Amino acid sequence: MRLLHTADWHLGRSLEGRSRLEEQQAFLDELVEIVRSEKIDAVLMAGDVFDTVNPPAAAEQMFFDALARISRKGTCPFVAIAGNHDHPDRLAASFPLSKELGITLVGLPTLELQRVPISRTAEMLEIAALPYPSESRLKMLLSESAEELDVRNQYDDWVDSYFKRITSKFQPGNVHMAMSHIYVAGSKETDSERPVHIGGAYTVAAESLPEAAQYVALGHLHRPQIIKRAKTEARYSGSPLSYSFSESGQTKSVTIIDVEPAQPAKVEEIHLNCGKPLVAWEARNGLTEVFQGIEEGLHHNCWVDLSVHVQDALSMEEIQRLRKAHDGLVHIKPVYTETIGEQISVSAQKLPVDELFSTFYKRQTGGAVPDEELLSLFLDLVGDEDTEGEEAG
Repeated sequence: MRLLHTADWHLGRSLEGRSRLEEQQAFLDELVEIVRSEKIDAVLMAGDVFDTVNPPAAAEQMFFDALARISRKGTCPFVAIAGNHDHPDRLAASFPLSKELGITLVGLPTLELQRVPISRTAEMLEIAALPYPSESRLKMLLSESAEELDVRNQYDDWVDSYFKRITSKFQPGNVHMAMSHIYVAGSKETDSERPVHIGGAYTVAAESLPEAAQYVALGHLHRPQIIKRAKTEARYSGSPLSYSFSESGQTKSVTIIDVEPAQPAKVEEIHLNCGKPLVAWEARNGLTEVFQGIEEGLHHNCWVDLSVHVQDALSMEEIQRLRKAHDGLVHIKPVYTETIGEQISVSAQKLPVDELFSTFYKRQTGGAVPDEELLSLFLDLVGDEDTEGEEAG
């Protein structure tokens, strides 16, 4: 059978207040086309369907529309688990209706093995599905100790025990998968995960992933990566879009698994074309370089983290001109260039008060020069304090 593994859609997530719904819809459209063109038999979604426990209605509508298009009235089963960003009960609320369409939605950890018949191959797909297992969702205290190492060991022991118990229900002659939304020790995370627990106490050793599974579909981390495991193929499919500038330059993908009973899984990465790139742009030649680049179409369809080298602070007029010229500028960060050979650290006893303030201002801003209005205001304040001191004396 031919399976597709995806995760971390984060539908409804924005970028510094900028909507990504259009890009997320483009991903779902591309996913539907991949499922069709690659003749996928079932889709595994390893958590974080939504970005919040209370997603916007537009995000929920996109999700349900995608489910209908992917499942095609049950001809392509879809199995999703809740991630740490999903509300487990809310995600699974429609399961009584969706299961009639071959859609399985698992909100909370359960020892029930998910069995999905694959019509094309006349085989049974068995999935040991573990949604995000926090102590609150498990409704249990894993360790009475407050020490992080003790909690980590107890958490890892629980996950290891869970997988051993649920995979013991695997039946010979079927395809055996595992799926979870967890952090595996040694994995590479990015800033965009914004987890309550990344690493730290809620960490699982790679050895705790089930050997009985032919493939482990993981969600939680946004960078596509393979988890090194002696016998079992385990992989994070990564997020379909870049959700922070720490993911700049990453190629996003979904994973296709070709597998048959009792045989090693064959894994293929399918790169995605959707989504605007996130770009870090450093303009060393100042605003002239920025406006020239924009005029030439540089980074025209990107979200941009701009660092621009300047001598003085950017005025509001200049910032507005930049944003009007390129609506994808997310951050505009001035980098102040010091005059070559200038020494900012000087002896306070040898400087008049106005020069001392200018030196302090440069140091605090990274090299910017205070304008005359600001300097005049400072001198007025200093003058008032001196006058008060004389009167008190």
